[in-house]
Amino acid sequence: MNTISIKIEFGGGLELLFENKRSYRVDIPSVVPTDNTTDAEANLADKETKDVDVDYLIHHMKDHMLKERVELFMEKNTVRPGILVLINDTDWELEGEGEYQLKNGDEVVFISTLHGG
Repeated sequence: MNTISIKIEFGGGLELLFENKRSYRVDIPSVVPTDNTTDAEANLADKETKDVDVDYLIHHMKDHMLKERVELFMEKNTVRPGILVLINDTDWELEGEGEYQLKNGDEVVFISTLHGG
């Protein structure tokens, strides 16, 4: 299975949900199921596939990296409102949001813009 390597960074307190680490380098499959299942044992021959995208990355992070309180990171199969996502220093809304196809060496940054008070 081919993989790509990407860098993930967190800010604005979001790192607290991910073992209090601000930066990760992860290897993910380059081809994934269209339903975003992240089971490493999944047989792709039995499923429809797509090139890996940010939607898959978010599910991968939830299943393999997130340590607590999924509701503070995800809502309705995407990041919750109030989380800014940057792909290579560009707002993901300009890159196609979750449909952006990841490439080897990409950097994805998640920043919480919500503040308590």
